[in-house]
Amino acid sequence: MALKLKRPLCVFDLETTGLQITTDRIVQIAIIKLFEDGRSETLNELVNPEQIIPDEIAAIHGISNEMVVNAPTFKELAPKLITFIGDADLAGYNSNRFDIPVLSEELLRCDIDFDLGARHFVDVQNIFHKMEQRTLAAAYQFYCGKTIENAHNALFDTLATLEVLQAQTEKYADLSSDIEGLAQFSTVGNQKNADFAGRLSFNEQMEVCYNFGKHKGKTVAEVLKTEPGYYGWMLEADFPRSTKLVLRKEMERIKTANGTQMMDDKLELLKNKFKKP
Repeated sequence: MALKLKRPLCVFDLETTGLQITTDRIVQIAIIKLFEDGRSETLNELVNPEQIIPDEIAAIHGISNEMVVNAPTFKELAPKLITFIGDADLAGYNSNRFDIPVLSEELLRCDIDFDLGARHFVDVQNIFHKMEQRTLAAAYQFYCGKTIENAHNALFDTLATLEVLQAQTEKYADLSSDIEGLAQFSTVGNQKNADFAGRLSFNEQMEVCYNFGKHKGKTVAEVLKTEPGYYGWMLEADFPRSTKLVLRKEMERIKTANGTQMMDDKLELLKNKFKKP
């Protein structure tokens, strides 16, 4: 079953200096962009991370400091990436937990707000784990009957991920080939994350809630009343920029809502004061 696209789909993979979302940087990004009419375009760029690539990490993905020294920085590359991705949906392998949060961090360092709600995110790993419980190499072998020869190279991993995604929609008759349906299926659990890292989520009333620690499940508004310093602690702690951005926006919404409510209360008091007996 072919993928059903209502808008372009960008299947992508990142190689980085490490696994820390907030501090490690991209050294390679590869994107295969599929269009509704079946066309595809490929972008494959090395990136100067502006920090040292540890030897143990370079040994995994094969990208050395010497290879990226003359490559563009992410800030230099960002306009090209944004133009290439456009309004496309995104897909990747373990992308919801790692690649998308890292990409968001890099964009926010360039003062580019990557809107979480504007597109669908398909995580091929989550589909695979729900169906078969394996790794990308095993998924490639299981679904495509092939062996990954260049694992941990972003372009080859991206090609493998795309082939696996297409094979998944062909293998499982009850699996949607529509991107929105795949995005919903590949989401872990039933909750909707408010940020890329899943530190914040929406409840049934679409209120932003903390999704970890002692205040898990409580709305930001609730915690603001009982422990107002918690918000400030999160802004100062080592949380992803995307998490802090969502939190700031929610605080602004709460302040606006409270200000509106106070104004309504004052107007009601004035009405009652001058109401004719």
